[in-house]
Parts: sequence; C-alpha cells; structure tokens
Amino acid sequence: MISRTWHGIVPIEMKDAFEKYEYETGVKDTLAILGNRGAFLKIVEQGEYAHFFLCTKWDTMESVIAYAGSNPTIAVTYPEDEKYGLISDPIVIIQEVPDDTNPFVE
Repeated sequence: MISRTWHGIVPIEMKDAFEKYEYETGVKDTLAILGNRGAFLKIVEQGEYAHFFLCTKWDTMESVIAYAGSNPTIAVTYPEDEKYGLISDPIVIIQEVPDDTNPFVE
C-alpha cells in the first residue's frame, strides 16, 4: 500500500471555503481513480494560517500516477487555487504503508 501526502496553507479566513473546495477537487478526484483506497484530510490552525494535509492511499504506484501524472512527487494543483490564497508545498511525500487506515486518527 502506498500513501501520498500533500501539504498546503491558506489564510485562516479562507479555511472553511478552502476545505469545501478541497473536498470538491483533490478528495473527489482521487477517490474517482481506480486503485484509490481512501482520501483523508487534516486541518491544523496556526496563527493566521490553516494548514491542510491530504493523505491518499493507493493499491499501486500506477494508480498514484493515474492521478498525479508521470512525476507523482510533484503536487497536483488546480486552476482556482490562487483564489483561496493557497501556498502549496510543491513536493508531496510518497511512502509505503501497512494499510488503508486514516493516518490522522490518534
């Protein structure tokens, strides 16, 4: 099993709107790919910013590539990201994991 984790931040006043947008884009798009085993979103507020972490789980690297393209370590971006003041980390973390459970549940 493979996990792919993206991180981005938005101004705190855009948190709620960006959360809705993230579910309509990144979460929805990944769940539509054959081989996706889950999409998990964690939001952490820090001062004037809200940090978004999206961890997706996949059966194979081919499934990851079907979503992210030929260079899956580069963040997938969307045309309206700038509208929310998003600062996207350009690099995502890809790693082997033992299962498809939510990594953000303590």
